[in-house]
Amino acid sequence: MPGNLAESHPLRCPGEQADVTALRTRITDTLDAHQVAYRVLPHSKPVYTVETAAEQRGVVKEEMVKSILLRDKDGRYVMAGVTGDARVDPKAVRAHLPAGWKRLSFATPEEILAVTGCVQGTVTPVGLPPDVPVILDEAIARCRQITISSGDPMAGLELAPGDLIRVSGAQLARIAE
Repeated sequence: MPGNLAESHPLRCPGEQADVTALRTRITDTLDAHQVAYRVLPHSKPVYTVETAAEQRGVVKEEMVKSILLRDKDGRYVMAGVTGDARVDPKAVRAHLPAGWKRLSFATPEEILAVTGCVQGTVTPVGLPPDVPVILDEAIARCRQITISSGDPMAGLELAPGDLIRVSGAQLARIAE
């Protein structure tokens, strides 16, 4: 088995310690289905920001992927990913989408949950609906390793950037401000 996956974890109360040996989410299932090797990085408390995740995982923000769901005026969605120390430029993202996409804005927490199945702060570019394109900043491909959310606020995942690009079907472009 390529990942760090056992049986599905039971529901737990916020702040309750995760059994990361049993971590199973839609994201880990997708990585396992694509035979991607990854390492689970447990958190001691729920994490929803890049700063807290970097501290909990013992990594630098420059090797984290910040995943931002954007929506156009017609209600179409695109997932943009930049390194944890960068900000996404919605105009740059739109420039790399097919003709017809209108001005992009940030999705609401409700839209994020409906589209990704994850709450804001635990989003990743893996396992999205097929009609949601993924555009990752070129800097991600230059990282030695990257970390993404597991879809669970109690753990992150470390993997090779090439695997993330392949599994997410991402297009690489300069989209960071």
